[in-house]
Amino acid sequence: MRLSILAFILVSAAQAVQAQQPAPPMTVLHADRLLDVAGGKVLSPGEVLVVGERIREAGTQVTRPAGAVVIDLGDTTLMPGLIDVHTHLFLHPGAEDLQTVEESVPQRTLIAAAAAKADVMAGFTAERDMGTEGAGCADVAVRNAINSGSIPGPRMRVSCNAIDIVGGHEDAIGYNPAQHVLSNADYANTADEIVATMREQRKGGADFTKIYETGPDHLVDGVFSTPYQYTEEQLAAAVAEANRTGSFVGVHCTGEPGASYAAEAGVASIDHAYYLLPETMKLMHEKQIYAVPTFAISEYFIEHPVRGLGSYDRSELAFHAEQFKKQMAAGVPFAVGSDVGPFPHGTQAREYELMAQYGMSNADVLRAGLINGAKLLRWADEIGQLKPGFYADVIAVNGNPLKNINVLAKPVFVMKNGEVLMRNANH
Repeated sequence: MRLSILAFILVSAAQAVQAQQPAPPMTVLHADRLLDVAGGKVLSPGEVLVVGERIREAGTQVTRPAGAVVIDLGDTTLMPGLIDVHTHLFLHPGAEDLQTVEESVPQRTLIAAAAAKADVMAGFTAERDMGTEGAGCADVAVRNAINSGSIPGPRMRVSCNAIDIVGGHEDAIGYNPAQHVLSNADYANTADEIVATMREQRKGGADFTKIYETGPDHLVDGVFSTPYQYTEEQLAAAVAEANRTGSFVGVHCTGEPGASYAAEAGVASIDHAYYLLPETMKLMHEKQIYAVPTFAISEYFIEHPVRGLGSYDRSELAFHAEQFKKQMAAGVPFAVGSDVGPFPHGTQAREYELMAQYGMSNADVLRAGLINGAKLLRWADEIGQLKPGFYADVIAVNGNPLKNINVLAKPVFVMKNGEVLMRNANH
């Protein structure tokens, strides 16, 4: 009897607490169109019911619960928030190699917070930040501040610094050695050192590991070459350590044999991927290892030459564009990453445009960016599509992105986690 009375009291108390909790906000988004990313088609009209931070319904018509706020966005297309899997929040236009020398980590962290805001207001609701370039695990603080609602920004996967060998790609080459200018990456010269560094970064809050696998690059008479930095066995040790903790490895890798080593080791992505051997492309297809082209940064450097290298960058981009066609034909899977940072944050929708310009259909670019991007970030069942149960990361764009992908550059509405962050006055 006493137990029954106690159970009744507990149930009543729980019901009272539940009754006191406010119901989650409900919003119905309406527009002339809605993008079905997986199907590569547009539905008309388009509606999304958002309850709290999640999508409850999506399609041509949804339930309109009593009390729901209805936002009519008119002649626009509702679509998932954009994804960029290669960003640098801690970089900005200018002399990249001097930023870590002249700017303190606190200053760079404030710059990163502003960059995160610029990106999300441009419709990028999820990103993978590929190294702080010398700011250690300050990206963890930015990610956490976004997650807590302290600052606006995309949902983030962060890596702390990249990992590099002594004398490698980001090791302050060209400075007076007596000045001991710090590397933009964390040193690791052996497999054991890679694992130890990964564990330190994991302790600092890193979600994944970025490794520099190649550099510097050379393109002479149409022949591309770049030295590798880590062997297949060393990369395999990194992948095994990442797998142990449920994490993953992405590599800066422009060519061979480093790309082959990375694919054999089982990394999650090969970023830049200017040149891949047929055997490497076959492995990437079989293992579903994503190539991330980063065309936008190359275009920016052509238009804004560094140390007079504009003509080289132009030749390299043309070479990469041709290789991109071969990679598509070989069935290499792609994700969309821009390398934004050295060019202005909030402008990286240009990467989607360039992938289409160089031969990928608009529908496939959107699948690469949104569905593959979500898979690479390990949020496959939570972002990248307008589906029940997914986070309410929704943008609206003028026109139809399947017909004109350039409309991604200027969204007129941005929602993240069910919260409206930006709405154009005309919509």
